[in-house]
Amino acid sequence: MNLPNKLTIFRIILVPIMVIIPLLGINNEFNGIPITWIIVDIIFIIASITDKLDGYLARSRNQVTNFGKFLDPIADKILVLSAMLLLVEDGRLPAWIPIIVLAREFAVSGYRLIAVEKGGEVIAASKWGKLKTVTQMVALVLAIVDLNAFGECFKGTLSGGDFILNVIVTGLMIIQVIATIFSGYDYLKGSKKLLEIK
Repeated sequence: MNLPNKLTIFRIILVPIMVIIPLLGINNEFNGIPITWIIVDIIFIIASITDKLDGYLARSRNQVTNFGKFLDPIADKILVLSAMLLLVEDGRLPAWIPIIVLAREFAVSGYRLIAVEKGGEVIAASKWGKLKTVTQMVALVLAIVDLNAFGECFKGTLSGGDFILNVIVTGLMIIQVIATIFSGYDYLKGSKKLLEIK
């Protein structure tokens, strides 16, 4: 097994570790942020870096494999949705955000399966898809250490650094939802012929 594929598997292994950390009941804090969420954030950042690294290594070393093509996008979805669900469970993110992300991923994955079966060409990621990926990752890195709920900044209950961080997280989450919807639309729009939609 080549290094890019090992990194993809490593990313998947990091997800259950990330999910277990909040269950350990670590009560210490650093600068007002629970150590638990700092550890979760570090794991998420490491996993996100492996996402970029495995793709770069696979292309630069000419080590792109069918195994990697299959597992890499699945690993990304598991990572992002797991982080979002941790935040939903902690009461900091509304459930409709991961629901939209999940619906888009199901639609795109279904389209890709049909494209492969019919020998069609899979649509490359659009600017919306790239925007979705970047804003999702940055939003989640910041949201994990933002102890305030999504949109709390609009209630006038926050001040100083808490307010600024919550504004950034809320704004990025909204942008990634919009990009998620439009990137999904791009896929479905480009698949009309393949799906024989009249």
